[in-house]
Order: sequence, then C-alpha cells, then structure tokens
Amino acid sequence: MSYYVGQKVKGKITGIQPYGAFVALDEHTQGLIHISECKSGVVRDLKHELTLGKEVEVVIMDIEQYNGKISLSLRQEDMHVYSQAPLIKNTNLRKRFWTNYHLDYGFSPIANQKEEWIKEALTRIGK
Repeated sequence: MSYYVGQKVKGKITGIQPYGAFVALDEHTQGLIHISECKSGVVRDLKHELTLGKEVEVVIMDIEQYNGKISLSLRQEDMHVYSQAPLIKNTNLRKRFWTNYHLDYGFSPIANQKEEWIKEALTRIGK
C-alpha cells in the first residue's frame, strides 16, 4: 500500500519508548508517533497513555523522501489532506538534503579510484 501525507490510517502499537510509540501500519511498514503528537497537553509517560497491541487511528504527518521514515500523529484528527497522490508522485514532501541517501556511490576500494584522482589532481596543478 502506498501512503501519503495527511492520510488517516489504522495501525497497531508495536513498541513504546520514552520518546514515542512505534505503530505497524501493515506487514512491512512502520511509523513513529512522537511523544508530542500523542495528545494535546503534556505527556509525562507514554505507558500511561498507550498500550502494546492497541489499535489506533493515526494521521501521517511526514514521510522522509530518502529513507522512508513515517511520522504519525494521534492528535491531528482534523488535519487537511495535502495530497491523494502516492508517495512517489507527491511533490510536497520535504527533502532532507543533509543526507546522501539519494546518491548511489556504492562500496569500492580506494585503489579503484586512485588513478582517476591522480589524473584529476595533476590537471588541476597544470601538469
């Protein structure tokens, strides 16, 4: 299933940490409800608000483009739906340019790059 920002989905709480709760949206997709998005007001301990295995209806607040992390909210019930388009076609996603997930460098030994780097350095110094 493809998800989009603003979509209301049902999921099951699979983990509770001091900073938030993890929710399984389907077999392969999981999101995080940050502690600040659990309810309006101050939440001191999530274990008093949520329980493992509880079914919840959440709103998708954000989907990071490069790593696919999904941010969820319990308190944004009437959030405006930004787009009905699936994740790949959604142009309203925030881009995280400080990561290099979008670059496909792969892994190779430095020795494989050495000759190219030497040629580039010699052309820069004029030899």
